Amino acid sequence: MSIYTSVLSELLQAQPQLRPQIYFKPSLTALSHAMEDQVLAGSDQPLVIANFQQERFYRQEANRYRRIGKITPQVYVLAATETKFKHASGTCETVAFAPKDELSNEWHLVVIGQQYASCILCRERETSVPEKVSRLDGDQYRRFEGVWTFNRAVSCAAAELLLDRLLTYRPELAAKIARARSILANQTARSQWTNIDPGPFAERLMTYLQAGQYKLLQAYNAITAQEQKERLVNSITDAIRRSLNPAEILQVAVRELGIALKTSRCLIYRSHASDPVATIMHEYLGVPDLPSLVGQTWQLQGSPLLTEALQQLEPVYVEDTSTDPRLANNQQIVSAIGEWKIRSWLFIPVLYKDQLLGAIELHHQNTHSWEKDELELAAAIATQVGVALMQAEAYANLEDLNEQLEALDRTTRNLIAITGHELRTPLSTIQVCLESLASEPDMPLDMRQVMLDTALGDAERLREAIGDFLTLSRLESGSVEWNPEPLLLQECIDLAISNARSRRMSKHLPQITIKLPAELPLVQVDGEWLVQVLCKLIDNAFKFTQPDGQVTIAALPSQAEPGKEADRMVEVCVCDTGRGIESDRLEAVFDRFYQEEGALRRTTGGTGLGLAICRQVVQNWGGLLWARSAGKDQGSQFHFTLPIAETYLYRKCCV
Repeated sequence: MSIYTSVLSELLQAQPQLRPQIYFKPSLTALSHAMEDQVLAGSDQPLVIANFQQERFYRQEANRYRRIGKITPQVYVLAATETKFKHASGTCETVAFAPKDELSNEWHLVVIGQQYASCILCRERETSVPEKVSRLDGDQYRRFEGVWTFNRAVSCAAAELLLDRLLTYRPELAAKIARARSILANQTARSQWTNIDPGPFAERLMTYLQAGQYKLLQAYNAITAQEQKERLVNSITDAIRRSLNPAEILQVAVRELGIALKTSRCLIYRSHASDPVATIMHEYLGVPDLPSLVGQTWQLQGSPLLTEALQQLEPVYVEDTSTDPRLANNQQIVSAIGEWKIRSWLFIPVLYKDQLLGAIELHHQNTHSWEKDELELAAAIATQVGVALMQAEAYANLEDLNEQLEALDRTTRNLIAITGHELRTPLSTIQVCLESLASEPDMPLDMRQVMLDTALGDAERLREAIGDFLTLSRLESGSVEWNPEPLLLQECIDLAISNARSRRMSKHLPQITIKLPAELPLVQVDGEWLVQVLCKLIDNAFKFTQPDGQVTIAALPSQAEPGKEADRMVEVCVCDTGRGIESDRLEAVFDRFYQEEGALRRTTGGTGLGLAICRQVVQNWGGLLWARSAGKDQGSQFHFTLPIAETYLYRKCCV
């Protein structure tokens, strides 16, 4: 059964003097609760009829109406059924009407007591709710058109109309509804009800409105806090967009967070879980006379706050450092608390994928109860800081990668240039010499010998260039098989000098001097590779030293303290009085394909791989290779270290 007639329309036809008004749902809720509270606070047994439109609206007030039903037997509740609501008789009479009934669009409450009477009869109007408003918030936008009055005659007329609807749906309540009608007829005749005191109702209404105002104030405070949080997060986000400099981002974050939370001190620093200490570089002070921590070393190892934060992966706080048991047994923490005037402490880890990147700390001079909003705001900033640090680190890594790519590009260009010069040029010379020999059978013998010597020399040069390429490739790929054994350094030096001289038989070479102590220990190396290193260094000295110059090969045990790692090494030096090296190029000479004069205008030849090969070999033995020079035309010295043979060390220990 569905009734399509509006109760409000029937009342307005019966009472033409009434003028309907517009009410928002919060206003009707306040009025309804005030009317219900008046029933709950009174001593008489009024008639109460309420229409809630839908079952879900009644569920919110069911407990209240069960209490009202214990006060008076004349309580009737109407609602459109949705799940469990139905016709029932209990503490109050419930009436379930069809969802298409006109009652589903109306809100009614009629209360008629011995000393008061009031009624609300309203019909809901269609209202457009903004798209961004949630369903619960949209409830505040609902509007109703109708009547609210203390007039007893109007209230009794409204009750009569609603009782008719009740009887239509539940005819079995005819006897009970008849008693309600007799009460209405008897009360309507009494004239003293025109002077009803609305004071109790007004007091209850005011109480409800004050409670609503308090809730509204809380909502405004929550909105303000959210706005502050969004502003702070946006300011840090803007800083990230403007700059990839971590220092600039952290400085903005520490200032904005310190101001937003009104702390005595705010710190942001970078650290990792294994770091024992951190250096404070970014700080905000909210109190002028508070000591600054900028530049100070901040203790992390053994910090209970850091340990707990890493376990929970969330902020950790102390309301009062003087009474917190977590800090009492740590003397370093207690000392820092007193020195830096920390009474309340909040520690927020800056994390990325559960890895510690740094921390945010907030300090108060006095005890402070950390609110949920403060913790959420600080955690949100920590998240932004973590993103900023990872973004800056990724950018720095990208810059390093770009530099490596540029270096690789330079290496590639040098390789192409050297390939053209060191490989193509000898091939061209060999080809010319062989073609001349083949095409001119009558060439004089001395000229033939020159051609052959030239071809053989360039073939050797080509063989050495290819050998250097292959050697460096084997060293860098780790495919070399090492055969270390105890060796006399003197023998290796003599063999290297012999090899270097044989390569330059037709040239006048500088004088070579060897300075080795009588008790020089054996070295534990691969002899073939040691000879190659010495040969390349000696050949390099020959190449850049005038014939009237001097090349000196010296060696001595390291002068480190006994027991130290360097005490197990022999230091060898190949010195010359030749061209020398500029101070800013002492490290660059070990780069692959390095050529001081450039790849295409060199006078000394070579691939530029010799020193790179020497360093790779020496480092494989655990040694070092470095260069020294006083400058241009001041000669150069190449030092490298070799491990001492274990047999020698054993004998030395026994002695």
